Amino acid sequence: MNFVFLSPHFPPNYYLFCRRLKEAGFTVLAIGEPDLGELRPELREALDWYYKVDDLHNYDGLKAACGFFTERFGHIDRIDSLNEYWLETEARLRTDFGIQGVQADSVADIRHKSRMKKIFHAAGIQHARGRLVQEPADVLALAHAAGFPVIVKPDDGMGAAFTYKLGNAAQVRDFFAGKPDRQFIAEEFIDGDIVTFDGLTDAGGKIVFCTSHVYGEGVMESVLADSHIYYYSARKIPADLEAAGRKLADGFKVRERFFHFEFFRRRDGSLCALEVNIRPPGGFTLDMFNYSCDLDLYAVWARVMTGAPLTLDYDRKYHCCHIGRKYRLPYRHSHEEIMNKLGAMVMQYQELPPVLARAMGDCVYIVRAEKLEDIMDAVDFIQEQRS
Repeated sequence: MNFVFLSPHFPPNYYLFCRRLKEAGFTVLAIGEPDLGELRPELREALDWYYKVDDLHNYDGLKAACGFFTERFGHIDRIDSLNEYWLETEARLRTDFGIQGVQADSVADIRHKSRMKKIFHAAGIQHARGRLVQEPADVLALAHAAGFPVIVKPDDGMGAAFTYKLGNAAQVRDFFAGKPDRQFIAEEFIDGDIVTFDGLTDAGGKIVFCTSHVYGEGVMESVLADSHIYYYSARKIPADLEAAGRKLADGFKVRERFFHFEFFRRRDGSLCALEVNIRPPGGFTLDMFNYSCDLDLYAVWARVMTGAPLTLDYDRKYHCCHIGRKYRLPYRHSHEEIMNKLGAMVMQYQELPPVLARAMGDCVYIVRAEKLEDIMDAVDFIQEQRS
């Protein structure tokens, strides 16, 4: 089977997908911008062919690469990057080359927040009220029904880029006075904590792995305030969250893909769907899957890609936590002090590239422990600031 992987060098941990595909018997073909010699050796060794392009945004260049692969290796069976940024590009290529997976005529359902709301509604899942907005009156109408503040963000946005929290009519008018040239959606503000339902489905849509994460602060809040963030995996998924997540996996027809569903847990305990992402969670969350269960989800995913039957036996042995730090903040404890105190808990330490740093942290500690109180003690120690 021929698998084309877009941008195999980024995010930096995604080279492991290519390695596991190779080990599973795939012919691994990749398209990227760096020179072959710039790729890490482990990635180069996993590739049967690397096609360099000057710009991954140049669709004609990508079509030429896929045409070359088809001519040399035969039909392309799968194409992916497992990265939200390239979802629409991959869908176009699948449609143009007759490749299985999300197609150009359906990708909007998993990219546009306005389309997601229709599927939430059809699945019977409570979700934040919202509407596409063209002028101040559209936002003010939502605020009249739901109250201020109102969240305004791109309909096809990723992360929290170009996201605004508007607290009054004057701020609404100011937003439209300098609005970026793209389609925006306004949503009611939900007071609650972000929780997720994450996992992987097989070709028939069966969930072969699932987990959940709880956020101490949402990505939007972290970006708007340029603050640090933490989030941790649950050892037990609340029943209502798992039920809602499974409904969404069916509603969005998730097939042989990772998924990352975000909900608000309101102050009254109820759930409210925020958005869906049909790809792995960001940052090093996939590694957190592995650390929390002593699994290799890179290899599990590659097995799913083969189409072979798969039943995964696993336990959520640990809570695993992403603890980010921002270099601009005056932390009390140095890296050396953290490692001396928590070294046995630290599974991974990583400095992040600027494109990820504003949301996830300039540097990140991934820690695990059986008890949640030990995780929270680690969060307090790593993120404690000088007075």
